[in-house]
Amino acid sequence: MSAVKLNKISFSYDGKAKILNGVDFDMQYGEITLIAGHSGEGKSTLASIICGIIPNVNGGMLEGEVFIDGQSIAGKKMGDICRKVGIVLQNADEQIVHKIVEDEIAFGCENLAFTPQKISKQIDIVCNLMRLSPEWKTRWLSGGQKKRLITASTLAMGQKIVILDEPLANLDREGGALLMDTLKSLAKAGYAVLIVEHRLDMVMPFVDRVWHIISGKAVEVDDREAFLRAQTKAIDDKCPLFEIKDSVFDIKEVSFSVKKRDILQDISCQIPKGGRVLLLGENGCGKTTLLRLIARLSKPGAGKIYQYIDEKIGQSRGSGKFYKRVGVVYQNPDYQLFMPTVKEEIEFCAENKYYASHIENILGVSHLLDRHPQSLSQGQKRLVSIAAVVAGNPDVLILDEPTVGQDYDGLKRLVNALNEIHMQTGNTMITVTHDIRCADALCDVAIHIKDGKVLRFGGKQIVKDFFA
Repeated sequence: MSAVKLNKISFSYDGKAKILNGVDFDMQYGEITLIAGHSGEGKSTLASIICGIIPNVNGGMLEGEVFIDGQSIAGKKMGDICRKVGIVLQNADEQIVHKIVEDEIAFGCENLAFTPQKISKQIDIVCNLMRLSPEWKTRWLSGGQKKRLITASTLAMGQKIVILDEPLANLDREGGALLMDTLKSLAKAGYAVLIVEHRLDMVMPFVDRVWHIISGKAVEVDDREAFLRAQTKAIDDKCPLFEIKDSVFDIKEVSFSVKKRDILQDISCQIPKGGRVLLLGENGCGKTTLLRLIARLSKPGAGKIYQYIDEKIGQSRGSGKFYKRVGVVYQNPDYQLFMPTVKEEIEFCAENKYYASHIENILGVSHLLDRHPQSLSQGQKRLVSIAAVVAGNPDVLILDEPTVGQDYDGLKRLVNALNEIHMQTGNTMITVTHDIRCADALCDVAIHIKDGKVLRFGGKQIVKDFFA
């Protein structure tokens, strides 16, 4: 008996354009199944149909049959489906509701009426599995730690069918390997695991079956090695060699802590003007915190960050003038998208409409201009959030995990576009990424942060050593 079986599934959000069209799909207990495909092709939509989010929460026109554990879920409530199917959503912040890690993990277990003793046991098990501390505050977790938390919360509930949508987003390689080892163990214990993922190099060694979503259909992949090679080739760096001359930021003995948890400790380094700086490090090492300090979204607990963008800009906090010169792209695009259409979003802070149109073309989002930003896939949202910031033509462009949610073709287009814009404008680009396919192509200078300190500062060799 299949864990999940879909017969002739079609779906449309607006009753007109079909995202999925006559999909037949199945997954088995004891296996890890991978769904791959281009951004916006319907991978997350398919996952939402299986777990009942569509049509119970998100509306639209759904046709066909969905069977879970051999039974049709037609007419069943979300609560009934959730007892058999657990899901980890793409956006971690959409699933986190509590302030403390322990409470977050307990929340789902309480909804399934677990005893206090069982809840306590599950918290200990999944915190050890995902390397989390029960007393950590969820607000101050890194993007990768949040991803591990919502995975832990789902695994704690013990459903035998588990769906993970972009589970490796924001995870470092160690965290990704840890997660995949855990999922493989669950599959061997009889679980059915479904993964929607773009980082194929990290998941392919662990999966049993691969499905490719393309043109509204689901096609099972036979030649997995050829498919992997086509989707994981390193992207070439087309920018000329960079020579360090001046600094745009000088970071002097900067520290930052939350309560008793030290995140950054006496960080000192330079951000060279006109260079592409890549911040490397494991989840929770302080990369995003350092970006926030540079962008004046937080203040250092000790030390100073000196900027040389404009002498008239103050030294302590951001201002309207500062943020015209320094553009920030957050990990979560939902924090930045607020206009009714993509076109208005990109033009909102654009240098002018002509430059906005240029950025729309170079980033490949022109076909989305009439869409509402919140109707897009996560990968599309990320492209739009980048376009909206880049259209302002900032002197400094800060990118926190900009490549998450991109299929290989989209990733290649994005990296080439960012480098083309960099060469055209001479901007300073500061990037955080865990994606081995594009890290080298976004780097002139690498800063490796470990345990809140600068471990190494140098060139592309640091990238090679980090991903070795």
